[in-house]
Amino acid sequence: MGQDFEGLVAIITGAASGIGAAVAKRLLAGGASVAAFDLRPEAADPALFALPVNVADDASVRGGVEAVVEKFGRIDIVVNNAGIGAQGTIADNDDDEWARVLDVNVVGVARVTRAALPWLQKSPAAAVVNTASIAATAGLPQRALYSASKGAVLALTRAMAADHLREGIRVNCVCPGTADTPWVSRLLEKAADPEAERAALNARQPHGRLVSAEEVAEAVAYLAGPGAGSTTGVALAVDGGMQNLRLRPE
Repeated sequence: MGQDFEGLVAIITGAASGIGAAVAKRLLAGGASVAAFDLRPEAADPALFALPVNVADDASVRGGVEAVVEKFGRIDIVVNNAGIGAQGTIADNDDDEWARVLDVNVVGVARVTRAALPWLQKSPAAAVVNTASIAATAGLPQRALYSASKGAVLALTRAMAADHLREGIRVNCVCPGTADTPWVSRLLEKAADPEAERAALNARQPHGRLVSAEEVAEAVAYLAGPGAGSTTGVALAVDGGMQNLRLRPE
């Protein structure tokens, strides 16, 4: 693995576990200095500059960005990974829950990037990568609110890419399929038959298994890296073919 990120500074939200932790590990291995914004910074890798940041609170976000600049003097990469889930149809979540999920999953992306923008504009290798989802591009049952939030992340990614291209900032997103993360494991534990539910999730993805957090991290690293200098406004699916393939049953 090369040191593609040597000398660069990255902020990753939701970096204490799951996909965020895998991205942090990958960028560290590539030579980056990595700041972790998380509600539970004590759970993050000790090699990270971990800060207690709530992406739903503007003052918290701005304080985190200021701390990163004070420590490292620059910001080159922002990975907007923090998010929360939601289940049910449109009838199953009230207005307060809609506001809560959209505030974290969508406005949180805007808050963090907005706060980092003056520093990204100065970077010779500026990149933003947002975590969207297969739920942004495929209709999944019992995921109305979550799908709406991730569809908004996809649209926001393209709008941000257009707005900031001429400032030298690339903006892309990844669209993972169902990933093997602690969050998914907690959902499975609540199912009536966790093993059957896991088998169904495995079967839903054409390659027959859950996506690994490390596979998503590799996609994020590509999009964030200087080797992807001509890639912006892109949604990269990491889903075992779920978005585009239609295989016949075996």
